[in-house]
Amino acid sequence: MKYTIDKQEKYTLIRLHEEKLDSAVAPQLKSEMVTLHAEGVRNIILDLSEVKYTDSSGLSALLVGNRILQEEDGIFVLANLSDHTMKLIKISQLDSVLTILPTVEEGVDAVFMHEIEKDMKKE
Repeated sequence: MKYTIDKQEKYTLIRLHEEKLDSAVAPQLKSEMVTLHAEGVRNIILDLSEVKYTDSSGLSALLVGNRILQEEDGIFVLANLSDHTMKLIKISQLDSVLTILPTVEEGVDAVFMHEIEKDMKKE
């Protein structure tokens, strides 16, 4: 799996450098997200701008990322989805479960808003 990781203070950005998010890539993506989570990462933005095709294994990996971060009151943001991936998510009715934004920048804003809301709830 080809990808880059950019760790920031409030979030980690994963850029997937693959055309397909399928059974060949999904297990590695899942394990990378689980590892990051174990290292204390609570917010992940996944940039899928290079991904043109996603299958059920890819969707499963996205759901794992979403679940492990939500358990820790974090946020998992998907950015730059292809039309194909978006259609698959809508058909699976996961568009109401996953946080999907058009750009990484909007994903960063969503992370900061999430963190502010979390801080306000604590007070």
